[in-house]
Amino acid sequence: MSATPLLTTDLVHLDRDLGDAKGPVIEALARLVGAAGRTDDVAGLARDLLAREETAATGLPGGIAIPHCRTTAVEVPTVLFARLSRPVDFGAKDGPADLVFVIAAPDGGGATHLQVLTQLARALVRPDFAQALREAPTAEAVASLVGEALGEAGPTASSTGSPTTRAGRTDPPARRRLVAVTACPTGIAHTYMAAEALEAAAREADVDLQVETQGSAGSTPLSPEVIAAADAVILAVDVGVRDKHRFAGRPVVATGVKRAIEDADGLIRQALAYADDPAAPRVASDGDRDDVAATTEAEGWGARTRRVLMTGVSYMIPFVAAGGLLIALGFLFGGYDITGAGPDIATGNSLFDLPDIDEAGLTEVPFDSPLMAYLGALFFTLGATAFGFLVPALAGYIAFAIADRPGIAPGFVMGALAVTLESGFLGGIVGGVLAGTVALWVARRPVPTWARGLMPVVVIPLVSTIVAGAVMVVVLARPLAGLMDALERGLTNLDGGSAIVLGVVLGLMMAFDMGGPLNKTAYAFATAGLGTAAAAAGSAPELRIMAAVMLAGMVPPLGLALATAVRPRLFTPVERENGKAAWLLGASFITEGAIPFAAADPVRVIPSIMAGSAVTGALSMAGDVTLRAPHGGVFVLFAVGNVVWFLLALLAGMLVTAASVSALKGWGRTETTPAPVAAQSG
Repeated sequence: MSATPLLTTDLVHLDRDLGDAKGPVIEALARLVGAAGRTDDVAGLARDLLAREETAATGLPGGIAIPHCRTTAVEVPTVLFARLSRPVDFGAKDGPADLVFVIAAPDGGGATHLQVLTQLARALVRPDFAQALREAPTAEAVASLVGEALGEAGPTASSTGSPTTRAGRTDPPARRRLVAVTACPTGIAHTYMAAEALEAAAREADVDLQVETQGSAGSTPLSPEVIAAADAVILAVDVGVRDKHRFAGRPVVATGVKRAIEDADGLIRQALAYADDPAAPRVASDGDRDDVAATTEAEGWGARTRRVLMTGVSYMIPFVAAGGLLIALGFLFGGYDITGAGPDIATGNSLFDLPDIDEAGLTEVPFDSPLMAYLGALFFTLGATAFGFLVPALAGYIAFAIADRPGIAPGFVMGALAVTLESGFLGGIVGGVLAGTVALWVARRPVPTWARGLMPVVVIPLVSTIVAGAVMVVVLARPLAGLMDALERGLTNLDGGSAIVLGVVLGLMMAFDMGGPLNKTAYAFATAGLGTAAAAAGSAPELRIMAAVMLAGMVPPLGLALATAVRPRLFTPVERENGKAAWLLGASFITEGAIPFAAADPVRVIPSIMAGSAVTGALSMAGDVTLRAPHGGVFVLFAVGNVVWFLLALLAGMLVTAASVSALKGWGRTETTPAPVAAQSG
């Protein structure tokens, strides 16, 4: 710490009315810092504080705000406190703030302001500390309270006197250590965005954080030594955590990836608070048996149900992706009539014994090439085989999310049974839940020590398979098959207005939360249907739904990227940079590329992207666009039917989004070139 006190009595202002909006209040606070002799550049300090506010709101729950920045406007670290008589909105979800701390640190002066921010935040989560600030009668009382929180001596009358030193100075505390796991259903975007947000927040808080990303690209597990040294664990996941028993006994913050992206600072603060709280939730210490139970105290039934279903979907998607793309390649090389002769050609012929396409009845093979026919048959057979695992994988990993590894075997059996009973993905979902629930119940039964080794490999799979299988066959087979048949008939009868309405609804769902629960629900619905229809020739309704979902998911980032290119003066420098990245993200069907824009200006951005995606979904259904691949964006055009309508629907949605967001942002304001964002962190 600097020898100059961070907070002095002339930097404390009680019951002041500084304005009714965040901008004027921050400018007034900067003037108060100048009046205390801590800055000669009031305008520069205000500009840097406001620039920091553009990146993320600094309001905290409980009526507190901590605007902060690194800036060239101060030479020593400075804290100013203001108790506002008229609370002002600093972006906290629970309302305006009446307690405001300004933290300004010299640019290039290390992590001083981040350490101060962490210490203050840890104190402010205590209701008694915030209440004491509200009740403090004098500036001296506030300075004393804050000084204790920051580890400084009592109040100092002025900041302009000679530097002071503290008697009994102690060595700084050891650096705190956290570990985290991030995982989302697709394992493509949210997983890594959450990890990056947490890592950035940890750097700002001067906390050592190591993150394990359980994404589609695989993961590098945290070492036992790193886990053993951690003070707490953050599980920012929307699916089950692999090998969660590694964290047994550690304080745990369990949440979804969306919060990690939007409130990484808050998660870090919460984890540090849990590390110091003996009563904090902890990962269960009795092994795999209660693995899932570790976080159920911290999540409601709705969140738990979503996590369980999304775990199954996340493990199912690779089968859908590989199978869908291989089947699309099979049609590309062998024509749509490869579905009949394909398996026989793949197993009965070879590169040295190519098939007779006339004898096989193949009339759509490009160039009438036997080699193309053989390759098409091979691709189609591999894809169809991959699709055969779709429902078993869905059921197996739903059971895994409920009961961990003991649930996998009975879950897979229930999935295969659902295929046999012709109950499709609905049967897979029900069977997976049933198998996982029974497996978890059996696993929690007390058994003698000698029998514990038999439980996960013999007893649990056997009992769970018998019980869940009997219920599936005897009780649920006909109802589930009837429901699946009704759903298929309903989709088959989609035409005209009803198909367009469905396209609008799917578009709205894909855009509303950009990778959140509604987005993933629409995507899961599409991929589950794709599994039953991708091997079919023609334009099955499931293929049209998959196309509408992917197109609608591409629109938000692409439309916003277009808006930043056409009307750059309506966006901040940070948003314009995000717009450049959004081109590739949108083209790749990564809807999360729109999140930075929506987080900064949700009122204008979210309605705009919903309008664009709804238009695209409707046009996609109206144009009979089909898609046999569950992901890939413009890079899987070979798997698209009616490519012209695909491109027209995408372009229309982009234009609607760009026009809407530009109109809303430009309404009532004059376009100006935003001031460059000052170098800062936090």
